[in-house]
Amino acid sequence: MRTELISIPTPAQPLDGAFYSTADAGGSVQLFHGATMNFHVGPRDSYPRVLTERRWNCLAYNRRAHDVLSTRASRDPEGGAHETNATSLEDDELARAWLIERTGQVPVAIGHSHGGMLAAAHVAAHPDTPALVLMSAHRGGKDIGPLAAVGGLLAGDRTDEMLAEARVLVAQGRGDQLMLTEGWWNVISAASYIDFNTNCPDVIESAARITCPVLYIVGEGEPEARYPMTAFAEACAGPVETLRIPECGHFYAGFEDQVARTVAGWLDGAELATG
Repeated sequence: MRTELISIPTPAQPLDGAFYSTADAGGSVQLFHGATMNFHVGPRDSYPRVLTERRWNCLAYNRRAHDVLSTRASRDPEGGAHETNATSLEDDELARAWLIERTGQVPVAIGHSHGGMLAAAHVAAHPDTPALVLMSAHRGGKDIGPLAAVGGLLAGDRTDEMLAEARVLVAQGRGDQLMLTEGWWNVISAASYIDFNTNCPDVIESAARITCPVLYIVGEGEPEARYPMTAFAEACAGPVETLRIPECGHFYAGFEDQVARTVAGWLDGAELATG
């Protein structure tokens, strides 16, 4: 496996990442990280090593919304606390284009959590995608805010109060103002809070436009309402295999290699779409 640090241009700050290549690669994989994570942490950290063993090139990259907060060549904050779905979807488009130009291959998409929800929307827009792997992809859509609140996320029972405060800040031109919120890495900007509650793509709607093979994985105990593995499979226009992993949590801690090898084996056996 050869590892190369890369930078993908965007209309604003570039997307940092790593391109993992192998001789005589049979295909390429685009890895979509979860909310506030980055290209070298999380449950997909094992994928480059495992997949390159199976002759897959891998691109792991930061969306502009990586980590909770970060800085670059200034004191202006950036990162996951300022994420919008539109910017993240644009980042995924730019990463796909970079990978196709580099390899000449349309990549398989693998996404975790919020990255899985984005990956489903991305693949729905690109019917030539060979395959899609969703790891605990959340539902997205107009219901994700209330569903997350039931689980104590996004300020829990203070959601309506937080939304009202966020809307005032945005109306005042202060959408970048950070707000403290329990259950969501503690801090999020007003504009991002509104965006998450109102503008997430709906994975069930995406499913109806996805025709490639899909593997949808969830951990034991992850509720169907938030992580709709069964509903997605029923709605999907293409073939779907589902897997619930016993004793495994949302972040796949301790199961990273097992899941990566399961995914690699599924890709080896799947009848991949050819566009």
